[in-house]
Amino acid sequence: MPTDPSTVAVAQAAQQIALQMLEERGRGAVLVGVARVDAALEHLLQAVMAPASGKGDGLFLPDRPLGSLGAKVALASRLGLIDAAVERALNALRKLRNAFAHSAESAALADPAHNDRLAPIYAEARANPLWAPLEAVLASQPPSAHGPLDPALQHYILLITILVAFLEAIAQQLKPFQPPIVMRLQALRHQGH
Repeated sequence: MPTDPSTVAVAQAAQQIALQMLEERGRGAVLVGVARVDAALEHLLQAVMAPASGKGDGLFLPDRPLGSLGAKVALASRLGLIDAAVERALNALRKLRNAFAHSAESAALADPAHNDRLAPIYAEARANPLWAPLEAVLASQPPSAHGPLDPALQHYILLITILVAFLEAIAQQLKPFQPPIVMRLQALRHQGH
């Protein structure tokens, strides 16, 4: 595992996420994994937004503007909080979740359509310094009641783990955005004046 103190915290959180994800299989793994990514992305966006006034505006509720994963990904990208590779990964996961959620038949991560969608994302994610150590942690786990860990599920768990750990770590380091000028009904107000 890494030795840089900030990366060590991310690595420890990532290991915990990876081990928790081992409990899931099949459709459940996909739905739970993307839900964790969605929640981490929401936390990241909330970290840079001013708090809602009063009881809250429900901005992230399902029927509101930022209630979908796609809207959150688009906003995070437009704000420069994620790069193009992370945006591609998040959109691929969103499409994967939709395919699994709306499939009447049994779906598997190893299915060619899903594997082809995720292969380029996995290739990019392997460059993350946590991929190899987390892969070793997963490989060292005894087989579960479900049997040995399928390689497609292992790669999926690694991707989810890295995304969640890094989204959460970044969210902890950010503060709400303070625009230099704020519009008031009476006039413009420069911040700090």
